[in-house]
Amino acid sequence: MFLPQIKTDTGTTKQLGDTAEDAALAHLRERGLRLLQRNYRTPGRGGGEIDLIMRAVDGTVVFVEVRRRSSVSHGGAAASVSALKQRRIVFAARHYLMRLREPPACRFDVVTVEPTGIEWLQAAFDAT
Repeated sequence: MFLPQIKTDTGTTKQLGDTAEDAALAHLRERGLRLLQRNYRTPGRGGGEIDLIMRAVDGTVVFVEVRRRSSVSHGGAAASVSALKQRRIVFAARHYLMRLREPPACRFDVVTVEPTGIEWLQAAFDAT
């Protein structure tokens, strides 16, 4: 789904990332998801980070990677979620799930924030 143009090219990298995460969070909340945690990081070097951990209406835990691009060239934001990035997200998700007594159903989504709008890619990759 695409929304009106979103400004993605002014500010520091941190500010741009935070703005993209805010937009993604609002987009997901509008669709019924509830925030569980933001910027979950595993301890130590070489671990992973998850931008947003959400709960869907059906109880599924959704691990969300937010990607921002100021241009749609070079494949756009979705193309920047490399295999290495996916492995780090899966590692962090497993770390997060270890804390739970009974792990729920889960999936890995990507939300892209580009000048053309926001797109939510559900089940963008899996843990294998």
